[in-house]
Amino acid sequence: MQKNVGKTDKNLRIVAGLAAIGVGAYFQSWWGAIGLVFIATALISWCPPYALLGINTCKTK
Repeated sequence: MQKNVGKTDKNLRIVAGLAAIGVGAYFQSWWGAIGLVFIATALISWCPPYALLGINTCKTK
């Protein structure tokens, strides 16, 4: 599994994940689960849709 999530993308995913978790907790909806996916992909630096589409925002090879 090759990294395909760069530093800026990772930071945006963490912020978006925390925001989604906050919205999910506030409205008691499933958005919290979506936030967990964003945070998980940021922590492992790999995004399955990016791999399928050939997108790579990571500068290291």
